[in-house]
Amino acid sequence: MKICFVISDIESEAVGTSVVLMKKAHERGHDLYVMSVGDFIFHHDKPISLRCKKVPKTPKSRTVDKFWERVQDEELKYKVISSSDMDVLFLRNNPTEEADDRHWAEHSGIAFARMIQQNGVLVLNDAFAMSHAFIDKLYFEELPSLIKPNSLISRNKEDLLKFWKDNGKKMVLKPLEGSGGQNVYLIDKDKKNLNQIIETITEKGYVIAQEFLPEVSKGDVRVILMNGKILEEDGEQAVIRRVNKDASEFRSNLALGAKAEKAKLTPEMQRIVDVTAPKLIKDGLFFVGLDIVKDKLIEINVLSPGGLDYCQDIGLPAFTDTVIEAIERKMEYKKHYKNNLSNRELATMD
Repeated sequence: MKICFVISDIESEAVGTSVVLMKKAHERGHDLYVMSVGDFIFHHDKPISLRCKKVPKTPKSRTVDKFWERVQDEELKYKVISSSDMDVLFLRNNPTEEADDRHWAEHSGIAFARMIQQNGVLVLNDAFAMSHAFIDKLYFEELPSLIKPNSLISRNKEDLLKFWKDNGKKMVLKPLEGSGGQNVYLIDKDKKNLNQIIETITEKGYVIAQEFLPEVSKGDVRVILMNGKILEEDGEQAVIRRVNKDASEFRSNLALGAKAEKAKLTPEMQRIVDVTAPKLIKDGLFFVGLDIVKDKLIEINVLSPGGLDYCQDIGLPAFTDTVIEAIERKMEYKKHYKNNLSNRELATMD
């Protein structure tokens, strides 16, 4: 199959989940293309074009770092191809991590992908579902309350202060649109500059206040779902505990230096998956990350979930064969049913 990965920027992309998935697709003999989110080209009355790099099938790179160096190398030139020549477009850019001078990049990938999807290319995750879930913390609030901590979304200081008081003068504040643990604050009764923090964070947009869960001191667990099920390979599940190196740090983001550990699925985690999965399947969200603290879901990542690049280092399979195999099956289903299945149905079909 011909598969194109869309990432934020080829030149600056670090080795992570997207890159390890690309390498596996390449190893399995597929025609692999890679593009930055700024390289869509719209033509009137023609399919959208993609300025991308096609990775030569040989030679194979032994390590993921060497593979990515090869893709980033200036000697591998860009080509412009029609999106209609693609079988799969895999959206892996993360809009919430874009810099202030790249606001144009936040919505453009999904917007162009919607148009490409309507022309028959399989888009993962479903582009219309990603539009709906673009503010993933707001999408999170559509899930049943029994699996979530108490929360409030507002830009009003008085509302946030009331929530703080009602929750024992302890809460977590974070931007409604953001990722990687940036601008996330634990507010307790001893917190200084409370008013200043609220004013600063609300200036940038809506804020979500969440009930503080004491168990977060032990870290959280990232559970990776594919087709609404826990990603599994060789009898192992993609369940990764993220532990803070600093006991005083309540955030468990790997991007902030947290340590990844192999974790076991608990009945509480399985219950969260069981409650969440039907909605993800219905919406067409193929590849999703759930962040769980004990028996509560604290975040859902539908835009560009990561964690696979840590798996082998902590004694788990890479899971990349399983993901690429799932995409291969979707292409078989599409071929057999001759476009009678919608993108949304195919996206989560097992």
